[in-house]
Amino acid sequence: MSERGDPVDEAMRACPRTRFLPPQLHSEAGTDAPVPIGHEQTNSQPSTVAAMLRLLDVRPGHRVLDVGSGSGWTSAILGELVGPEGRVIGVERVPELVDRSRRALAEEPRSWVEVREARGDVLGLPDLAPFDRILVSAEPTTLPQGLVDQLGDGGVMVIPVTGEMLRVTRGPHGPETTRHGAYSFVPLVEG
Repeated sequence: MSERGDPVDEAMRACPRTRFLPPQLHSEAGTDAPVPIGHEQTNSQPSTVAAMLRLLDVRPGHRVLDVGSGSGWTSAILGELVGPEGRVIGVERVPELVDRSRRALAEEPRSWVEVREARGDVLGLPDLAPFDRILVSAEPTTLPQGLVDQLGDGGVMVIPVTGEMLRVTRGPHGPETTRHGAYSFVPLVEG
């Protein structure tokens, strides 16, 4: 049996950042920095994405919600991690970014990955819960209970809250939270 490399690194290599950036910013794809994608949103710094995905611990077959999917890049990477037996649903509030991310995802179709336009009055996709994993790429000021409620038993959410990365696990006695350093993200629009 051969040893596999790091699944996060492999998934990120399989989903080049370039196609998820506006054409005039393709030259920025290799930089380890956030890149603006319009509408006051960014394509997150690759090292930050990798750190979040390692905390999330996505496995093949998982059902994953990608909140603030932006360019669709993280949804594509999550799709690589869950494989065809899993499902990834990205939600994004900006219709133009939803359209752009759908076009980028269509270049290498994965039928188990989709991006939807978020409803203005709902955070996440409670009608499709529970999820095994939730990735949030925008920053609220407090931990949103509405998203915690969308986790299945043993489910994990990784979310930046007030400048600090949190890993929230839904345990039998409620959510258990660990802290994983300082990060900066665009604000999460709630409701």
